[in-house]
Amino acid sequence: MTTPVSSIRNLGPAYQEACGRAGINSAEELRRLGADAAYAKLLQSGSKPHFIGYYVLVMALQGRPWNDCKGKEKEALRKRFDAIKAGSYDSAQSALDAILDEIGVIERHRR
Repeated sequence: MTTPVSSIRNLGPAYQEACGRAGINSAEELRRLGADAAYAKLLQSGSKPHFIGYYVLVMALQGRPWNDCKGKEKEALRKRFDAIKAGSYDSAQSALDAILDEIGVIERHRR
């Protein structure tokens, strides 16, 4: 039996949907991947990078409130986020995917 991603504190239906687009279909799989690998998959599947979204995921997987990240810890997470973004997010490809979706060539997520 699998547990929905949204069962993890601070991760709601929108995060679950984004994880599903990235092929992460359970809370167990998300925990196994860990925050960095999971966030990279989210970016690779077309999610736009957003630091708050990343650190919410980190805090959620630690069982902490989303806004518990402060000071030096937050600075360190920002460096990790920047590295993940640099290695996993291609803004030109994401823009191309959006155009191809708009004209019906590929199907992307709908908001």
